[in-house]
Amino acid sequence: MTTKKPTEIKPDRKGWFKPYIAGTWQLYLMMLIPIIYIICFKYKPMLGVVMAFKKYTPFGGRSMWEMDWVGLQWFQEAFRDSLFWKSVANTLVLNLGDLIFGFPFPIILAIFLNELRSNKVRKTTQLALYLPNFLSWVIISGITSQIFAASGLMNNIINALGGQTVPFLSNTVWWRFVYWIMGIWQSAGYSLIIYLAALMSNDPSLSEAAYIDGATRMQRIWHVTVPQIMPTISTLLIMQVGKVVSISFDRPYMMRNALVTDAAQVISTFVYDKGLKGGRFDYAAAVGLFQSVVGIVLILIANQGSKKMGQEGII
Repeated sequence: MTTKKPTEIKPDRKGWFKPYIAGTWQLYLMMLIPIIYIICFKYKPMLGVVMAFKKYTPFGGRSMWEMDWVGLQWFQEAFRDSLFWKSVANTLVLNLGDLIFGFPFPIILAIFLNELRSNKVRKTTQLALYLPNFLSWVIISGITSQIFAASGLMNNIINALGGQTVPFLSNTVWWRFVYWIMGIWQSAGYSLIIYLAALMSNDPSLSEAAYIDGATRMQRIWHVTVPQIMPTISTLLIMQVGKVVSISFDRPYMMRNALVTDAAQVISTFVYDKGLKGGRFDYAAAVGLFQSVVGIVLILIANQGSKKMGQEGII
């Protein structure tokens, strides 16, 4: 006697779209606003990179697309310029210094504040460190001059203690350290908030279990606290490595002076001096495109390195 197999009931997928949209169209409408913004103000301007391959002038009466193609001429000119390579070297030195000295500082500070029992001290310190993030580099450069100039606060203290005047702002080596110190002071508060937020999501039971097992405070920090915020650290590190060849304009421009030009001439100021001030927008676009491409490559390399070490990465 043969038994009939029960007929399989297939889900009816016809007509699912209209009910779905009827219940979620408000969400898609809200999502449409940032998408339009990104397309108009982020992706559409990327078409301007074609300027790096054309002989562009804003005074010809023709649009950018009607200009003559020059291929890789501006890239070749930049690569033959010794000042360009000096700017690249200075950019790498300053950014690597920021990475070595500035990147671990907010991590250490966040762990230190997280270990404090006094909420008042923690909040006061956090506020004091975050306030410099709102100051422009015009103001910070003025503060730097007041502190590190030949007649500034630091040299007055050194002279009062019987020491010699230190050329903080006129010697290239000392100027780089001042550059890194002021950068840490200005940006540490922003990263501090990110790490404190990551620490707030840590599981306290793991630290308590380590304490019961006899682990010291430093052992609990190193083996329990730090591994739990390692995904946040790796993500920010990847982003920081991608910025090694890109540098802001306002910080080196406002902090430089004629005596430290050899150390303060970076890619952004090079583009400003040779590209924009001279009206060579095509040449400036070529240097900027080179900077962006190298930055993307470094992000991909850092991301792969992070995955090799067991982290998730950003891609």
